[in-house]
Amino acid sequence: MSLLPLQDRGAIVAGGGGGIGRAVCARLLEAGAEVVSIDREGHPPPSGAGEIACDLTHSADVAAAVEAASARIGRIDLLVHCAGVTRDGPLTRLSDDDWRAVLAANLDSAFFLLRSAGPVLRAAGGGAVVLVSSINGERGKAGQANYAASKAGLIALGRTAAREWGRHHIRVNIVSPGWTETAMTATLSDELRQRAQAESALGRLGRPDEVAAAVLFLCSDASRHITGQVLRVDGGQLIG
Repeated sequence: MSLLPLQDRGAIVAGGGGGIGRAVCARLLEAGAEVVSIDREGHPPPSGAGEIACDLTHSADVAAAVEAASARIGRIDLLVHCAGVTRDGPLTRLSDDDWRAVLAANLDSAFFLLRSAGPVLRAAGGGAVVLVSSINGERGKAGQANYAASKAGLIALGRTAAREWGRHHIRVNIVSPGWTETAMTATLSDELRQRAQAESALGRLGRPDEVAAAVLFLCSDASRHITGQVLRVDGGQLIG
């Protein structure tokens, strides 16, 4: 039995087919929640989670997916946004398409999700929302103007939702990972990997299940008086 039980709770995980998203789905399932992932076609969640194909960059698709997930589960108490892409390059060389694609996938999708799911959470009497940002959204990162801006936007979006929705018993928090071993970071150079490890106070890189553990905490009743906060899961990388 999970130390942070979530029995009888319904959860939507946006981006549940990605590295961190799959780990989040697995953690929530282990804790007893009923989980539905909404993600692109061909990005399945782990066994046990429901799946709804959705283009998260289109507001109508997100609204339809939230409605379908709510109908399938019966109620939505938990909402986690894990979707994210990168298109790195020096700021002055980023194309309009590179900028817009990253902002659409990382930030627009979170706005669409919150706008669609907010009334569902209110109807359930409250709930918990977690947005997965990045320490690069806090500090900026050379070569990632689009990604860093999108992740910084998630922090502001989450804190705004926390202020607006607190009276409805909806908590909204942000998890800010450092370098985490996923398919996204696997394509990056050894030099960048070594630099990230050297920055870490713990001297190692993070794993998706460690980010998922923080998400589980923020979804659980153990964090029932926590909202509008940024929880770093970076091994001390940002303070290194």
